[in-house]
Amino acid sequence: MAHSDGPDDETTPGALSGVIVLDLSRILAGPTATQLMGDLSATVIKIENPKTGGDDTRTWGPPYVETKDGESDLSAYFIAANRNKHSVAADLSTPEGQALVKSIAAEAHIVVENYKPGGLAKYGLDYPALREINPGLVYCSISGFGQTGPNRDRPGYDLMAQGFGGMMSLTGDPNGPPMKVGVGIADVMCGMYAAVGILAALRHSEATGEGQHIDLALVDSQMAWLINEGTNYLVSGQSPVRRGNGHPNIVPYSVFACTDGHIILAVGNDTQFRDFCAAIGRNDLGQDARFATNPLRITHREAIETAISETFATMTRDEILVLLQKAGVPCGPINGVAEALTSDQAVARNAVVEIPEQSTAAGVVKLLGNPLKLSKTPVVYAKSPPRFGQDTEKLAELLGRKPR
Repeated sequence: MAHSDGPDDETTPGALSGVIVLDLSRILAGPTATQLMGDLSATVIKIENPKTGGDDTRTWGPPYVETKDGESDLSAYFIAANRNKHSVAADLSTPEGQALVKSIAAEAHIVVENYKPGGLAKYGLDYPALREINPGLVYCSISGFGQTGPNRDRPGYDLMAQGFGGMMSLTGDPNGPPMKVGVGIADVMCGMYAAVGILAALRHSEATGEGQHIDLALVDSQMAWLINEGTNYLVSGQSPVRRGNGHPNIVPYSVFACTDGHIILAVGNDTQFRDFCAAIGRNDLGQDARFATNPLRITHREAIETAISETFATMTRDEILVLLQKAGVPCGPINGVAEALTSDQAVARNAVVEIPEQSTAAGVVKLLGNPLKLSKTPVVYAKSPPRFGQDTEKLAELLGRKPR
């Protein structure tokens, strides 16, 4: 377990040290973006509504982190995207809450919000209003469908974005129903696009003193990462279909059954294919003219996958892995979450981290680590996910410690 990811030089400032982020977001997309910035040492002030008990995901459980007082607003879902943040309680519908948020915005470099388009205008907290008090402000609005377009006023959740944006039509068994990805990937990827856009706009602001508004939609970002399946359609005019674990442009590249489970096979080129055939004792497949090139293997997908399935059905998982790894053929097991997060690789790469938290029964909170490995300004796990409103009284101190 680790508290930081990189050099043990406590004097090295984080990449975003001195940057203040006003976080008006909740659920997952916005919090993912602001957590990334908090990991890079930005001061993230998360505004939470006292009328609702804070971020919606605080109650998206069980499971919850066990606390010493027996009451917990730290659901496993909430802690996934809210470390390195300070929780401040404020009711935006009141003049007091609006004044508090404006005072933070005046000192902040970045605002992230995910209200319905136009939803913050009635509180005087939209971009035009806050730009008046802070011209260099980078203001990112995240919504389901964006600030424009015929669907701008429709609410948006990850599942809806995966459905509307085409991802569910590509996911699942070919003979089964459309299927979402197992985690909120549309939210997470939207949060990552947000972080990239925010940091680009921040650089512009620092260079020119000019802030800007970023309009980002779950559906837009989800369609952007249709990647090769999206361009397959644009090039061919044919709508892609579900292939289960198969790949539309590479064969063999899928999951195959063996005597004691399943194995992943990912043959990326013709040389690897011939090496694969030799490794499993099927030189006949490597010499078959139907399978000589990847385009031919795509044409004869069913025949080659059937032949591989028949061979693997007589072999164990470990037997196949040893042969293919020795031959340099990409392959691997299918781990459960527990196997993945406790693997030697996960331990070596700090995939799981522990952050001290006195209010919990264990004295720590276990979280998924940030994959960024920065040699000079490493990720720092400085603060566990906050209890609701715990930093409200410290706001002046926070702003004073990180002046603009």
